[in-house]
Amino acid sequence: MLKFTCCDAVRQFSSQANAQVLRGIVRGLEKECLRVTADGALAQTPHQTALGSKLTHEWITTDYSEALLEFITPPSSDPDLPLTFLQHIHQFAVRQIGDELLWSASMPCVVGDDSTIPIADYGPSNKGRFKYVYREGLGHRYGRHMQTIAGVHYNWSLPDAFWQAMMSACGCGGLSLREYKDAQYFALIRNYQRYSWLIPYLFGASPAICRSFVKGKKTELLEYSSRTLFAPHATSLRMSDIGYQNNAQAGLQVSFDNLQVYTEALERAIRTPDPFYAAIGVEVEGHWKQLNANLLQIENEFYAGIRPKHTPVNGERPAKVLRSHGVEYIEVRLFDLDPFSPLGVNADMMNFADVLLLMCLFRESPLITAREEAENKENKRRVVMQGRHPDLTLLLHNREHEFASVANGLFDDMTPFAAMLDTAYGNDRYSNTLATLRKRIADPDATPSAAMLRGAHEHGGYFIYAHELAKQHKAALLATPLTSAVERQFRAETERSLAAQAQIDANNTGSFAEYVARYYA
Repeated sequence: MLKFTCCDAVRQFSSQANAQVLRGIVRGLEKECLRVTADGALAQTPHQTALGSKLTHEWITTDYSEALLEFITPPSSDPDLPLTFLQHIHQFAVRQIGDELLWSASMPCVVGDDSTIPIADYGPSNKGRFKYVYREGLGHRYGRHMQTIAGVHYNWSLPDAFWQAMMSACGCGGLSLREYKDAQYFALIRNYQRYSWLIPYLFGASPAICRSFVKGKKTELLEYSSRTLFAPHATSLRMSDIGYQNNAQAGLQVSFDNLQVYTEALERAIRTPDPFYAAIGVEVEGHWKQLNANLLQIENEFYAGIRPKHTPVNGERPAKVLRSHGVEYIEVRLFDLDPFSPLGVNADMMNFADVLLLMCLFRESPLITAREEAENKENKRRVVMQGRHPDLTLLLHNREHEFASVANGLFDDMTPFAAMLDTAYGNDRYSNTLATLRKRIADPDATPSAAMLRGAHEHGGYFIYAHELAKQHKAALLATPLTSAVERQFRAETERSLAAQAQIDANNTGSFAEYVARYYA
């Protein structure tokens, strides 16, 4: 049963008058996807100039690879704008990439060795080189294949008016507004770590992969065909040891007790040497292979399912800007792409995240012990690898519990927060989303991962099905008219971004080594 941190606050925000403050929630999406050739191979072409500069464009950039696009929506308190804007980005982008496609799934298409996965090139400036060298370092550390996996990040924050009302209802023990916000965001993050296994169960859509992804390594996956490996009950191989996690940072200890210990852990990590990374070398015969030989090159290398964030201020590093300015928003990172949507994202994903995050905020959130951390990791492992197994159990306080019972209990606990948001917006969208998603608990075949396996079976393999979806999505996006106003908006940003990079390149001063040293100062 749900234990509230402050019952008065729950009652306060459930009333029609006070719930309106929740309309100030700010959301944004970051969606990654691979560019592939018409026949489904990883694109070897450079980022199209018609898309603008990936170094300076506000909405269209790349992540690790030159072929791994990243679409970013501006933060907005309009709950509908992120998806609307993401659709505009897709409509514009598919018209600029010729006969190439946007891969529909999180796990990549057929890929060759590392040499066939081009690192994103951001130009000759120190700023551009920094981004390139960081990515080359990721390739040396974790392999380039891991960097071709795509996902969705959901950025989310509550308005100051909400926090002020919370402080009034609950008391703050003499804390400032910023101190209170920081503490509550970290409490939310800890609870998210406890319950985030719900996300890969409900939205995971990567139960199968191309054989080329594992490069001949032995895995526990089964062979579906000569080109497809799968796990029969898996939900999200992307979030398994086979995918993006890869146990690469298993020994890295980063606590979410509070902002201070979190940022101190990241600071230690970017300054603590690692023997394996030292063996790779940093600057070798004039070539930079990585930014440093420490546990992390930069703070963003730390892989976590959720992270506290603040918009950069005066070029400050992430840990430093958090210490200086506090938590501005949180970044949720566990969503697979929705392979059945041309956008890779759907409204249920966002609605569910809103409800889950509110529940995590209001629920009591003790510090996570070493035992509980091990349980949280084990529960996520079970769900991503065996989530649809009829006998699945989860660990709670060293005891095994039936998955469906635990999941339904959390849905019960989320119900008042769906109602709270419905009251704020004057509709039933959140309650309807919960009701729809709850059906997936009783019926694992209703999950996206099950649908993906059915499609792979019907089409003769994962690659064939994902390729077919990519072709269908491009056709649908091209068939949807792009208004002249939206096209002008994106053309203008394209030109602005190209001019901005040209200025950065022209005004570049100092050596790259000096630039790197200033970053760590």
